Amino acid sequence: MPHLVLPAAIAFGLASAQVTTGGALALSQAREQIPTAPLFPALTGQAIEILDLEEDRFQRYTIPVTIDGIGPYNFMIDTGSQATAVTERVTRQILLPSLGPATVVGMASRRTVELVELDQLEVGKRTIGGIAAPVLQRQHVGADGIIGLDTLQDFRVVIDFRNETISVSDAHEKSSDRGFEIIVRARNKLGQLLITDAIIEGVHATVIIDTGAQTSLGNLALRERIRSRRAAEMIETTDVNGVALLSELSYVRSLKINGFELANVPITYADTPAFEALGLTDRPVLSLGMRHLQLFDRIAIDFAKRQILFDLPREAQLRNRTSSRI
Repeated sequence: MPHLVLPAAIAFGLASAQVTTGGALALSQAREQIPTAPLFPALTGQAIEILDLEEDRFQRYTIPVTIDGIGPYNFMIDTGSQATAVTERVTRQILLPSLGPATVVGMASRRTVELVELDQLEVGKRTIGGIAAPVLQRQHVGADGIIGLDTLQDFRVVIDFRNETISVSDAHEKSSDRGFEIIVRARNKLGQLLITDAIIEGVHATVIIDTGAQTSLGNLALRERIRSRRAAEMIETTDVNGVALLSELSYVRSLKINGFELANVPITYADTPAFEALGLTDRPVLSLGMRHLQLFDRIAIDFAKRQILFDLPREAQLRNRTSSRI
């Protein structure tokens, strides 16, 4: 039976609504403490395709796709998911060939679901064929489907939070990195790009860029290694299988990755089947969700080069220049 890891796409229920509100304030404070760097000219001259975005209820971005010429459907680009997935809404409208059962590993659970074949998945003008996709429930995903790592390996994805667009280009086409102040080299594991040189309150940790999750989730090994322990709040979330996950929420003073730093970062902690499936249980790891990624103007994920690029916010650049003149 196929074994698919879908650690992202966490749907937050009523129990976390109050926490989300508090987190937004903390993130605004953290954004102002991001170190600044010289601003390069904007990225130009790429053979890219700009796709319209629709921001869903959990502040994750979706893009329109068609399946076997039918659609469009709103799919979420999810760099935390190994597999591309569809929801039952799609299977009700399109007769997709069944490939039998598959095990989906979510943040809180392992569940057996139906696996179907997508003969032609069209993203913009690009078509990907022969995808084996698990069928999930839409209320647990927040979109019509997920574009996972099995599809994204052929792409360079740029998420522009400032202009609310996603640009998708062939990962093997020549592209410019100008305009991105921070470029991080990542390690590939099971299609996942892992940043291995992150430091969280002095603790060396592995970071996963997870565009399918709303907030950031660390494992218990990370929590235990952080020297300064502060009071934690318990919150309940649900994963892509609709199973509840109880986790601790607390704040860390500092998260550093290759020259930039976030301060007062809210992180939830839990050991999950998804971390176990990736072999990331015993050493500190953090899945960095959209709440933190949106602190930047843009991020780019280049799977061919194994690079993750960050564009610092304009206001940080402006403050830095003003301070230099004083």
